[in-house]
Amino acid sequence: MKITGTMINYFFHCRRQCWLFSNKLNMEDNSERVRIGKILHEIEEKKARKSEIAIESIKVDKITEQFLIEFKKSDADIDAAKWQLLYYLKILKNKGIKRAGKLTFAEKNKQASKVLEFDLTPDLEKELDHVLIQIEECVTRDTPEQPLYDKKCKKCAYYDYCYI
Repeated sequence: MKITGTMINYFFHCRRQCWLFSNKLNMEDNSERVRIGKILHEIEEKKARKSEIAIESIKVDKITEQFLIEFKKSDADIDAAKWQLLYYLKILKNKGIKRAGKLTFAEKNKQASKVLEFDLTPDLEKELDHVLIQIEECVTRDTPEQPLYDKKCKKCAYYDYCYI
């Protein structure tokens, strides 16, 4: 199974969302928030004068001599974005490319800064390996987990699927 960056992000955000997406139930085309995020992503990409780089099952926003940079609409779920970035760093490392990671947010709500930096340490890589096993177990189940019933669910592209 090829795990994507989106699957990593969704796993940390909501395991049900991860299962639905991974099992080809894509509701994102109907989401205004997703459209806004894609537009902001395209604007950042044009500013950087670089296009996405596809490597295996991931799409990297930008690579410089020092950093792998991932653009996000907001800092609403920093943990999910961090693990997605660490996964990208692991894929690059496995290809012999060593970089630090940088998350750049178009909108900031929780963080004082619009940019966060991360390194793939041995401890984080070990934890990531465990996460990858958990994701595979999650998405190969016969049914998804129950909805979270969390306030963040109201903003989710899968809201109608889960609650209506």
